Amino acid sequence: MDLLWLSSPFALLLITLVVIGVLKIVAVVHHAYFYWTNKGAPYLPDSSLITGWKMIMGRISIADYFQYTYNYYPDAKYVGLMEFGTPGVLVRDPELIKDIMVKEFESFPDHRSFIDASVEPLFGKNILSLRGDRWREMRNTLSPSFTTSKMKFMFDLISECSHNFVNYLFDHPEVCHAIETKEVFRRYTTDVIATTAFGISVNSMKDPDNEFYMRGIEISKFSSGLLAIAKFMLFRACPRLAKSIGLSFFPPATSQFLKKIVEETIRAREEQGIVRPDMIHLLMQARDKEGVGVHKMTLDDIVSQAVMFFFAGFDTSATLMCFAVHELTVNQGVQNRLREEIQQHFAEGNGEISYELLSKMSYMDMVISETLRKYPPTILTDRLCAKRYELPPSRPGCKNVIVEPNDVLMFPIHGLHHDPEYFPNPDKFNPERFSEENKDKILPYTYLPFGHGPRKCIGNRFALMETKILIAHLLQKFTLKTTDKTVEPIIYDEKEFTLQPAGGFWIGLEKRET
Repeated sequence: MDLLWLSSPFALLLITLVVIGVLKIVAVVHHAYFYWTNKGAPYLPDSSLITGWKMIMGRISIADYFQYTYNYYPDAKYVGLMEFGTPGVLVRDPELIKDIMVKEFESFPDHRSFIDASVEPLFGKNILSLRGDRWREMRNTLSPSFTTSKMKFMFDLISECSHNFVNYLFDHPEVCHAIETKEVFRRYTTDVIATTAFGISVNSMKDPDNEFYMRGIEISKFSSGLLAIAKFMLFRACPRLAKSIGLSFFPPATSQFLKKIVEETIRAREEQGIVRPDMIHLLMQARDKEGVGVHKMTLDDIVSQAVMFFFAGFDTSATLMCFAVHELTVNQGVQNRLREEIQQHFAEGNGEISYELLSKMSYMDMVISETLRKYPPTILTDRLCAKRYELPPSRPGCKNVIVEPNDVLMFPIHGLHHDPEYFPNPDKFNPERFSEENKDKILPYTYLPFGHGPRKCIGNRFALMETKILIAHLLQKFTLKTTDKTVEPIIYDEKEFTLQPAGGFWIGLEKRET
């Protein structure tokens, strides 16, 4: 009876499908294991596959995973790897990083795209995802938003937000005994983005459930947890399927809210003749350009840039503030020295901090630079190979390796920042690494908190300014204290896609006599 079943058409079809499936898996595994070894490059063995799945399943943190890959071949300039069947190169050598990011930029001009713009326009059309001429055009459009003159204009707006935020805490001591800083700092960054990018006045401490803040929370969820990783994998592997089932990173209501805000802002400025030297104004100007070869900018193009600016300013900047404040809390000597510098400049400015005075705070710059070293905003960055390129030998005795178009080259920012060869005792928070006497000793292209070259983060000066203003006002009025919930050293949450401590960032604020 069993033999008769095996000879049936259904059984034969099933067996054929199983055999084809097994052969396909074998072919994929063979390709993954021998692609780089056949080219003569060191390749991470099967343990890396196991470790990678541990990260995806939330068993180890993303920082630990990429530190593992960085350390596997400590003598190699680069290491070959596979990301779900796509060849990739982890570049470890600073000189080679310089070549790829700067000298040979035309061979590596773009980031890889995780999401097709036709599937998720709000993500796929932002400056981070754009490629080629469209990226250059958008970069040229947005760059004037972050010049010194624009920074000076936005300084007063940001300073007002910082004053409002710190004064609220000062007037409500009952909330200061134990504060989860990520939650409150995202309220501050909400206010900053609302006023500097959209010309809208928001006070998220007094109005905790305002829609701007709540939508920011929704946007930030796209990079959080295992669901985000699963979405990324589906978007990359099966974009048509993702589109057909209506999958999106941002909830439809959030997308509609942001579109509505941008539309209303543009309409109000056009009708009332309002001119503000900010990102929306520059995008409006770019929208109105005409001529041969000029890409006609749509509302989705404008909204997409606003969303990226919103997300980066809302979550990433808040996280930088959290790590900086955490280190100031657990390193009282650093906190006291920084406060002395802040008070000196407040006195020089008759009780106020100007853009010029903030720029003179050398120890503030040292503290923030060391925070960015120890806790870089992104674990790694990447470039996409545009044309065949020959890499030098990875190790002595190896041969040159050709990378092909669409191969991904990755730069392990966290790994470089925690390499004791470049930063001795890397787990120690030591602002003196960036003093005038020491900062020139840092090997170029080992410190990359915002990337480097033409693709360097366009808004880094903005993020640094809003962070420094907040810390200056905070330390002027409060002493930062540890609480029972403060954890040192930080233990990273293994289920987060970015550097986040398990249990959150907790500190206490003690009012100072002013």
